[in-house]
Amino acid sequence: MPGGRLSQDDRRLIAAGLARGLGYAEIARRLARPTSTVSREVTRNGGPGRYRAELAQAATAVRSRRRMPRPKPAEKASGVDEYGRDPMLLAEFSDGFATLLARSGMPRMAAAVLARLYAADSGSLTAAELVAQLRVSPATVSAAVGQLEERTLIRRDRDAGSRRDRYVIDESAWYRTTLAQAQANQRLAAQARHGAGTLGATTPAGRRLLGVGEYLERVGLDMVRSAEHWRARIDQ
Repeated sequence: MPGGRLSQDDRRLIAAGLARGLGYAEIARRLARPTSTVSREVTRNGGPGRYRAELAQAATAVRSRRRMPRPKPAEKASGVDEYGRDPMLLAEFSDGFATLLARSGMPRMAAAVLARLYAADSGSLTAAELVAQLRVSPATVSAAVGQLEERTLIRRDRDAGSRRDRYVIDESAWYRTTLAQAQANQRLAAQARHGAGTLGATTPAGRRLLGVGEYLERVGLDMVRSAEHWRARIDQ
């Protein structure tokens, strides 16, 4: 209905209209929506040349998810945490997990920060806590956090009643990462198709680029469908 949220069918109609070269106003008229709604939707999801209905729908689902506050874990006076675990045990696990993340290509310090967040029962730590646990400088933590935020693996929240930032990882982190990778594939696919048009679609290079573009686009869409499938199972 006009003024309500865009549905997946609405987004497919927007994508089809863009593919036909229709302007925002004409697409909005066919959807019985304000032109500004269509303009914001397309701009927010890659622009006219990169808009994909499936990716836009998935990205909107991520943005609309409610952020649930997470309590800070309590610690007993004896040094063990509320579950009776020795801090050394958590440190050993975190170091091992960080090593595997680094071997997969993640920067070493970003891997260390991410591993510590996974090992925290609250799923969150402040910069000061990360500095203390990793025994590195605040600047080092800041750089690592920036790399993780760029990959959408963590988000930054503000402690209630405080000016401190808290870095949070939740159950949708890898889902968001998959969407980000799918969007990157779409951008590469679009560039490959552009290259084919520039070099000539019937030339050997053009045909190669068209094949790469089709592969990347299909893989990106498969990633979105798979991520949505597993997210639905987790949320049940």
